[in-house]
Amino acid sequence: MATDMESVSAGLSRRLPDTLSAIFWPQSEQERERRRIVGLCLPFLSLLLFSGVVPLAEMARISFSEARLVTEGFTLEYYEQLIVDPYYRTIAINTLWFGLATTIVSITIAVPVAHALAKYDLRGESLILTVLSFPNSLPGIVAAFMIIVLFGNTGLITNIVAAFSGRSPIDLAIATSVGGLFFAYLYSMIPRALLLLRGTYAEVNTDAEEAARSLGATPLQTFRYVTLPQIKPGLIGAFVLVFRTALAIFGTILILKSLLVWTLQIDREIAQGFNIAQASAMATIWFGFVFLFTLLALRYTSAEVSL
Repeated sequence: MATDMESVSAGLSRRLPDTLSAIFWPQSEQERERRRIVGLCLPFLSLLLFSGVVPLAEMARISFSEARLVTEGFTLEYYEQLIVDPYYRTIAINTLWFGLATTIVSITIAVPVAHALAKYDLRGESLILTVLSFPNSLPGIVAAFMIIVLFGNTGLITNIVAAFSGRSPIDLAIATSVGGLFFAYLYSMIPRALLLLRGTYAEVNTDAEEAARSLGATPLQTFRYVTLPQIKPGLIGAFVLVFRTALAIFGTILILKSLLVWTLQIDREIAQGFNIAQASAMATIWFGFVFLFTLLALRYTSAEVSL
């Protein structure tokens, strides 16, 4: 019986490629380790296949379909529309410039905060970190409502400024303007940059900083020539993470509607005209752009970035 099983195993191993054969029938410790890795990753790979690859492939197939309600034929009409129509070009430009602007400002604010948390022994540091990271747990819709509560026609800050300036709260309200949307984005994005940069600061060589200070360097010079090169991987990682977040935000823009961006237009294509093929083409381009951006950007950083 054992001989029969061995012959069957040997026959299967000859038919399978070497890599698969090594996984199913490992002969060395290295091959056994590979089998353990595959076993541990198998649940995620299954989820990736059925919840990621299959829907994305179907979405791409719909974007090339000639028919509107069924997937059949082949056409580039919807991609051509995105290129030649000024309406879609404007949306793409809005998405990119607004995402870049909010990303740069978010990281600019996060760097000194992370620096303070790393360099100074602050009282109640755990409470400070809890408060600063709390926006990560809130959906974008909540952030939008908070902006309305603060900067809307009856908003708290709006009415305080109106009381001191003598102007009408309606004239001062910015909740549904690009400025209000900008603050809502920062609310969601600064904590993401801060947490990643704080981890980067934990790996900074403090001895090199102390040596620079002892040689007469000012705090600004020490940061520029010693600290900044060390946190550069974290800055790039934060840029990748925060910029992708800016491109993906939907709940906030859905409530405030002050700027037409890519994700909001995808929703409009489906909700207003059920133009699922055009929405699929937009979603396919969005996914391709984000994937390539991440792939290229991560080549320049060793920081751990939440994918």
